[in-house]
Amino acid sequence: QVQLVESGGGLVQQGGSLRLSCVVSGRTFTASVMGWFRVSPGKDREFVAAISRTSGKTSYADSVKDRFAISRDNAKTTVYLQMNNLRPEDTAVYYCAASSSPLLAARSSYYAWWGQGTQVTVSS
Repeated sequence: QVQLVESGGGLVQQGGSLRLSCVVSGRTFTASVMGWFRVSPGKDREFVAAISRTSGKTSYADSVKDRFAISRDNAKTTVYLQMNNLRPEDTAVYYCAASSSPLLAARSSYYAWWGQGTQVTVSS
């Protein structure tokens, strides 16, 4: 099993920044790729970004490219999502997820383990 715990959400004004963290524990060697997804009211779960824990390669949704950055620490036990120039449409519950597949997948079905989510609210 892989356990994921997110933190760092909150309320921020439009144009502001937040950094989300996701601590990975348990059988971490099974988690090849880490991803961030978000769920907004009335919308389906949306892919945000993914990173390979081994190679560091990344993938982003077009809606956040050039504003968000996903990274991992050297110990590969924490994954971050730096969010800059936030917009009201970024308001959502953000979830960290882990996949045993090496693919930087945007489909949530690839991810077997999920955190509890952290709320991000961007005011206009």
